[in-house]
Amino acid sequence: MDYKKAAEGAIRAAGGRENISSVAHCATRLRIEVYDKDKINMDMANDLEGAKGAMFNEGQLQIIFGTGTVNKVYDAYESLEKDLPDDFSKIHDKAVENKAKNQKNPLKRAIKTFGDVFVPIIPVLVATGLFMGLRGLFTQEEVLRVFSMTPDDISQNFLMWTQILTDTAFAFLPALVAWSAFKVFGGSPVIGIVLGLMLVHPNLPNAYQVASGDASPIIMFGFIPVVGYQGTVLPAFISGLIGAKLERSLRKVIPDSLDLLLTPFLVLAIMSVLSLFAIGPVFHQLEVVVLEATKWALGLPFGIAGILIGGLQQLIVVTGIHHIFNFLEVQLLADNGRNAFNALLSAATAGQAGAVLAVAIKTKDTKIKQIAYPSALSAALGITEPAIFGINLRFVKPFVMGMVGGAAGGFFASIFKIEGTGMAVTVIPGMLLYLDNLLMYILMLLIAGGVSFALTYTIGYSDKMLKEK
Repeated sequence: MDYKKAAEGAIRAAGGRENISSVAHCATRLRIEVYDKDKINMDMANDLEGAKGAMFNEGQLQIIFGTGTVNKVYDAYESLEKDLPDDFSKIHDKAVENKAKNQKNPLKRAIKTFGDVFVPIIPVLVATGLFMGLRGLFTQEEVLRVFSMTPDDISQNFLMWTQILTDTAFAFLPALVAWSAFKVFGGSPVIGIVLGLMLVHPNLPNAYQVASGDASPIIMFGFIPVVGYQGTVLPAFISGLIGAKLERSLRKVIPDSLDLLLTPFLVLAIMSVLSLFAIGPVFHQLEVVVLEATKWALGLPFGIAGILIGGLQQLIVVTGIHHIFNFLEVQLLADNGRNAFNALLSAATAGQAGAVLAVAIKTKDTKIKQIAYPSALSAALGITEPAIFGINLRFVKPFVMGMVGGAAGGFFASIFKIEGTGMAVTVIPGMLLYLDNLLMYILMLLIAGGVSFALTYTIGYSDKMLKEK
């Protein structure tokens, strides 16, 4: 297949370079943002070599090339773009650009943009989720006892290797998010990587250690608490969005002769201050509010605690500040020797697992199945980010149905006072924390996953939603 020819044909089908606002790709589709949809030649798009079909949705010409092929077509497109004059992006009238933006519903545009940022990093989240679940399972004392082993029998070098596998993607998640955000919003991805790495610099107190009480925030200027933002999402997303916009604005006013010197310098200088001393601390304070609210909710009677926490906990995961709950679980175990929050967390996680499994089974789209099935397995092992960002939140309704399932399972857990004897593992690996009440824990998981599965399969998802996306 001639990938360059396919890329050239895609440009012509989109109405030529002058009609193209931006080009990106997901796992299977070349996504071409256009100014005027009337200039698209859909027949030409469908007849391109290697194309399996084409459609127009939400201001985009989407040409389906399939897994692997789409990457090579996109690379060919990028090589063609290098031949454009430097000021090509300036030839478009601002009113035409606004017209293209206004073709979309603001809420749908926001969800689509959020999805565009996360789609490229879903594969590593899926892989890491599986590693984390397996590591949590096979390092539990109960499992080791089957092999006549104790945690002391595990090689420290082996544990270090597994920690590298499980911790890297989430420890440096802000760098991945900021990189992708810069790319989506038109900035330089390498600046996004560096900005994201600043958010998790080793000189900053580790977010997980702060959450567990083993470290304290650095107080800047006497009142601003600064921590690392390991595992967070929104601080990096917002920093990436603002940083990319700032970079594009600076490039318009800085002379070309000084652009290489000044633009990256100013972007990193300004955004490091905003990210570490404004955007980040706002979310740190949000963590404190969420933690106190969760402590209060845990004391509510009549199963209300389970409904609230089981239903809303995964919404907190979207913000990336859920690591603050580590402190809560440690505190519960220290005070009571039991961990009621873990059961509610398991219910919330099982709800998202049931929802993404329903999508996997119901959809006829091969690529959605390829994302959804591994995401369901990852969620069943306790890591829901792939399910949330890859499928459920992308289509919204499955995410909501997952929250409903989590609330149902949480209600059951609260009514029957299901509590774990440890922390850090949930859903299937979490069974090891409930050996004295295993049947009730399994029933809770079945309720949470079953309710979300049934709701998603019947009213929460259809392939029509995929076409709309």
